[in-house]
Amino acid sequence: MPVAKGSTIDPERTRATIVQAATQVLYERGLDGIGVAELCTRLGVSKETLYRHFGTKDGLVHAVLETRSDRVIEWLTDAVASSGAIPADQLTALFQALQSWYDGPDFRGCALINAATQHHTDAVRAITARHGDRYLALLTSIAERAGVPDPRRLAGQLLILAEGATVVADHHGAARAGDLAGQAALALLAAAGRS
Repeated sequence: MPVAKGSTIDPERTRATIVQAATQVLYERGLDGIGVAELCTRLGVSKETLYRHFGTKDGLVHAVLETRSDRVIEWLTDAVASSGAIPADQLTALFQALQSWYDGPDFRGCALINAATQHHTDAVRAITARHGDRYLALLTSIAERAGVPDPRRLAGQLLILAEGATVVADHHGAARAGDLAGQAALALLAAAGRS
């Protein structure tokens, strides 16, 4: 990504542009499915630029995963918020959003789960743990609004359904995995409210 003559070099913008471009490439090919030379060619940057901004390919991978987590949590939070104040509607909206993602032509599972499987390192595990904690916090907030006796427990069950649906949709091609998980989530919510 050459800088036009007379332009100011903006390291943050350059870094963000590289992360954005690398996100799609790494999601398509997997973290180990592309070497640094080919990655740099696909991104239109030199190895020197990549190393200057990220230190290593792993540094780029970590930045991509952190950015991906931010976008996913923001997307799901927006889906929940736009559905109104009723917890059952919020859960429905969350699982419908997931189903729309699964139905997309570029769906290849959860980038964070895929990364944790491919790179079982402390750094990647820390990023995926943080993502899971943020996802759990969103689901806990829904459970708290529902007034269930143990919101954290219900949120854990909902997280298992959401992440499980993503894995099933990716690896088993199960039609409507998000819809089925959403139905199970509503049943759990109703049962928790009666206990």
